[in-house]
Amino acid sequence: MNKNFSFKLIIAVILTVHRIVFAQSYYGIQLDTVKAQKFDMGKMWTFENPPIEYFESEYNFTPSKEWLEKMQKAALKFGGGCSASFISEDGLIMTNHHCVRGILPSVQKQNENILKDGFIANSLEEERRIDNLKVEQLIMIEDVTERIHSTMNEGKTDDEKISLRESEINKIESEYQSKFSDLVFKVTSLYNGGKYSLYGYKIYDDIRLVFVPELFVAKLGGDYDNFTYPRYGLDCAFLRAYENGKPIKSNFFFKWSNEVIEEYQLVFVVGNPGSTDRLHTTDQIEFERDFRYPMMVSMLKDLYKIYEEMVEETKAEDFRLIARLYSVGNALKVYEGTYKGLLDQVLMARKKDFENNFRNSVLRNPSLKTKYGNVWEEISSSVSQLKNSANKSFAYSISNFYSPQYLIIASRLVSLLEDVKSGKIKTEEFLEQAEKLYPGDLNHTLHKKLLEVQFNVWRRNLFPSSDILKYFSKYENSENILSKSSFSTRERYLELIKKPFEEILLTDDPFLFFVLSTKDEIKNLSEESKRINQRLSILNQLLGEALFKVYGVSIPPDATGTLRIADGIVKGYDYNGTKAPIKTTFYGALDRYYSFDKKFPFNLPSYWEKLPQEFDLSSPLNFISTNDIVGGNSGSAVLNKNAEVVGLAFDGNIESLPNTFIYTTEANRTVSVSTLGMYNAIRYIYKAKNLSDEILNGKLRKQ
Repeated sequence: MNKNFSFKLIIAVILTVHRIVFAQSYYGIQLDTVKAQKFDMGKMWTFENPPIEYFESEYNFTPSKEWLEKMQKAALKFGGGCSASFISEDGLIMTNHHCVRGILPSVQKQNENILKDGFIANSLEEERRIDNLKVEQLIMIEDVTERIHSTMNEGKTDDEKISLRESEINKIESEYQSKFSDLVFKVTSLYNGGKYSLYGYKIYDDIRLVFVPELFVAKLGGDYDNFTYPRYGLDCAFLRAYENGKPIKSNFFFKWSNEVIEEYQLVFVVGNPGSTDRLHTTDQIEFERDFRYPMMVSMLKDLYKIYEEMVEETKAEDFRLIARLYSVGNALKVYEGTYKGLLDQVLMARKKDFENNFRNSVLRNPSLKTKYGNVWEEISSSVSQLKNSANKSFAYSISNFYSPQYLIIASRLVSLLEDVKSGKIKTEEFLEQAEKLYPGDLNHTLHKKLLEVQFNVWRRNLFPSSDILKYFSKYENSENILSKSSFSTRERYLELIKKPFEEILLTDDPFLFFVLSTKDEIKNLSEESKRINQRLSILNQLLGEALFKVYGVSIPPDATGTLRIADGIVKGYDYNGTKAPIKTTFYGALDRYYSFDKKFPFNLPSYWEKLPQEFDLSSPLNFISTNDIVGGNSGSAVLNKNAEVVGLAFDGNIESLPNTFIYTTEANRTVSVSTLGMYNAIRYIYKAKNLSDEILNGKLRKQ
């Protein structure tokens, strides 16, 4: 035998064996020995099924009905995606600065810059109403599972089942609304529809701003420090709920505690975690890992670079631009951190072990096997179908988040022309409505840059032979495209819409070409996606039913943006070759400021160089705990076993980002602002004596 051939054969065998061994191990860990842990599915307990026996056995603590009622009714759902809580009998609300950051410019007066300078209302008269902001207080909970399931069972197809479900949900909400006119009712799906709860909320829609610190104080370190620990952010905001022009009187609020946090102390987080997918099968998770997350991470990196450059160009003086940078940076870290977590084979092995145990429990039970035994195979089949069009669907999407306005306007213009053609709007109304599509204050510098982001989305997700890429390949850059397009300026756009309808649609415009070329295929992709997702909705509900039958309430349902209570302890962890302390102090904030030479984003207001003598720099600023939180928990109160607030949750660390799919306790931490730190800063740095008194006493000072 040829010696060279023999050598190559030996090398090939060695490499094959190596690949097999590596596939079975990960950094020395034998993957087939990895086991699921007790709380991989999390600790986001619902108030309809609080784990009282677990609290008793784990912490020797038995919550009373009164304790649970206070935890439920003092907590709030805040705005469109945060949490909050009442902390005084006079409607004082505590949440995060980043939960109100986007709306602060709407309440400032001429020559004010609240993001830059902060805000303090020293009296009720100075508190400023925030339009279109509401908080929701959960008052009532009813189990409506049987009613919805029995109605769905009357349907023969997925479409019929979903239609019947939605109809029954609307009927239930309407019935209760007619009985309790002072509440707003919403049916919430738990365990993917394995259970359904009806929640009745008291709504407060007169919300007024009381206090926020400066943006640089609230978010010291900007995106560099976002999702990291140690942290040094005073990420807090205080508002007040009013009714009939007066502060509300609340029987349920959390008393304030200025106690010093201690390691291993029991703490609870009460808030509204947004969304998790821990019940997803491994096939579903691998689809997210291989398709959605890589697409989103690449796009967000492009987007972040744009805003970072623009902030640098404006010398970090445009605070709205900085706020946008922080929002994009936050999304990037979430997606990238989660994606890296999904690439961790040990975490995936834990998910697979749980799935195998769960599935085997179903298959061993004849009645469960009959109803649920094929769910995993059917989900796998549906997921495979989604893979076929995932990249094209993403490429063809026009998004307000990252697409240039030129493309968005073109899409809306085509829709408007179709409405004229179908008779939905009159021909004479077209010009007036079309003119409104083009913003008068369009930031052309930004949207030229966003055009490059859009190009990259197309390049990464479409084949080079696609009509879209072939068409745009004739343009060397975005400037050439804009020079050709009627959407590049308002003046050229107004000329375009004055043409006859048929002529508009025949115009060789790059943005119109994209919209018209993809319109029919988008419709087909949308219909196919709807069909598959309807099937997955039914299958996921069956999976949730099976989970509940096998494990009962020992496993909490996935987060749904509704109220949960999560237990944990104050605890450090090992990271980066060292150990993270359980708390940070204001000394650390000053160290960041001076260590980075006072440069953005580590800059603080100049008065931090000479803080009041009575202010104690050793006050705890942030601390960490093992509580289970995700996005939506921002603004949640952190409480001791006496239902006293000891902190304000505002973030997780990098290690917590795979939380969407699995909860771990090794290094996953909730990062919170200390109540003692907030109190000392408000009283001694910001001199807000009325607010600090109300915080501590739980009621307004007598004026």
